[in-house]
Amino acid sequence: MLDILKAIILGIIEGITEFLPISSTGHLYLADEFVKLHESTAFINMFMVVIQLGAILAVLVLYFNKLNPWAPSKGIRERQQTWTLWLKVVIAVLPSVIVGIPLNDWMDAHLTSWQVIAATLIIYGILFIWIENYNQDRTPIFTDLNQLPIKLAILIGLFQVLALVPGTSRSGATILGAILLGTSRYVATEFSFFLAIPTMFGASLLKVLKYFLHGNSFTGMQLIVLLTGVVVSYVVAYLAIKFLLRYIRNNDFKSFGWYRIGLGIIVISYFGLIRG
Repeated sequence: MLDILKAIILGIIEGITEFLPISSTGHLYLADEFVKLHESTAFINMFMVVIQLGAILAVLVLYFNKLNPWAPSKGIRERQQTWTLWLKVVIAVLPSVIVGIPLNDWMDAHLTSWQVIAATLIIYGILFIWIENYNQDRTPIFTDLNQLPIKLAILIGLFQVLALVPGTSRSGATILGAILLGTSRYVATEFSFFLAIPTMFGASLLKVLKYFLHGNSFTGMQLIVLLTGVVVSYVVAYLAIKFLLRYIRNNDFKSFGWYRIGLGIIVISYFGLIRG
């Protein structure tokens, strides 16, 4: 029962941090120090990734009509736009697939450390503040997702590759890249949401496959713990997405930049000074 409570806490953290540009990995890494599941290391590593499925479901539910090319309410032009959007998403995901799959095990072994996470939290926090200042007097070129050229989608996908480094934040890297390339905050945020669908589904599937291929299996309790994390992640991510979309209509991303810097300092203070 204690692990179910911990799964709820971790699901809440995942749901809040997955789509806000503040790094779910950084938060879960820190949370693991205080809310550690009484399970094998293999299960915990798999759990931390697979609970993202709840966050994916939140995007699919919120944007079901927009992402559904067969929606009865859509005309021919709108259906074509939906298929084109999916084409842009798939193409933009390819760089992460090409780089991420071969390097996945190496990155898990060499880059999942508090030093890397603290550094990326702070560096991208500074970049958020700098880019918002840089864009202060600039007018976005692309204010409609349908205007986004395929070439630009590929470039945003290249920025997503940076998120393979723990602590970067997948949404943070793609939003930063998109804004820098001339999109509005709203377009950058929505495209980041849509990129998450194949990216996070693929990452979860890869983790589950590796988990079973290494001879592991689920007990009844482990399955309950995992499903609890996924469901809680879905509910909280649903609310977090709606919050972020409201927030960026009248605010920039500087507050998230300052938050990242503060969290990076906390990670350094805890792991480098207190625990070290």
